[in-house]
Amino acid sequence: MIRLCGISAIIFVFGIFFFVFREGAPFLAKLDWSQFLFSPDWIPTSQTQPKYGVGALIVGTLSVTVLAMAIAVPFGLGAAVFVSEFCGKATKETLKIVIELLAAIPSVVWGFIGLCVLNPLIIQTFHTPIGVNMLNGAVLLALMSVPIMVSIGEDALKAVPDSYREAGLALGATRWQIVYRILLPAAKNGLLAAVLLGVGRAIGETMAVLMATGHSVRIPHSVFDPVRTLTATIAAELGETSKGSEHYQVLFLIGILLFSITFAVNLIADLAVRGVRKK
Repeated sequence: MIRLCGISAIIFVFGIFFFVFREGAPFLAKLDWSQFLFSPDWIPTSQTQPKYGVGALIVGTLSVTVLAMAIAVPFGLGAAVFVSEFCGKATKETLKIVIELLAAIPSVVWGFIGLCVLNPLIIQTFHTPIGVNMLNGAVLLALMSVPIMVSIGEDALKAVPDSYREAGLALGATRWQIVYRILLPAAKNGLLAAVLLGVGRAIGETMAVLMATGHSVRIPHSVFDPVRTLTATIAAELGETSKGSEHYQVLFLIGILLFSITFAVNLIADLAVRGVRKK
């Protein structure tokens, strides 16, 4: 039973991949990969000439994720350092409760926050015609990724032996020097894992980006342009397609693409952590 529980995760992952691949595989024979991956034309409902290009969707997904990580990484790792090394016990417990509450907020609630709070705020602050855009979605994804980064980052910093801190104090180092020169290099494996888990959360998020990014198929030229992500496309269109149609099969191919991107991120994370660990 213990062995079965251990390998169950592998079985479930292969089962999910088999199901998604089975539904999308019939369209692979007539798929033009160059058009599918690089064309920005996504017109699946055309009666005369449907086009299934996910280039704009891939760019939208990556742009929102990169911008979200640019916001989340400094705040997430900074908060992890503060909670672990600088704040008092009462403050630490309060912050940990707040961070856990942030992680517990449902995705659709974040989407409502993007529509009702960030949308008018972005319009008033940056004088843009519309506030549901890439910046809106990136801010939401950053807020959703920060709790994961803080929790794992704090665990990584706490795993550093206290003897390292004591040695730094004995040498006359300040608290910030101990963090920068000792703790961050010693905990870099865990901190890297925290960042990459945040990236995985941002790539796989659906409802928040569906509601807050504008859901427009285009290649963005600024952070104020509306975009559409791969996950939002599946969520918005799968319920409106007939089972077995080309549109239905292409949506499952997008699921395979997302599965592959997630696998690549995890593989890069594993290789990076192994390389850092060897050094």
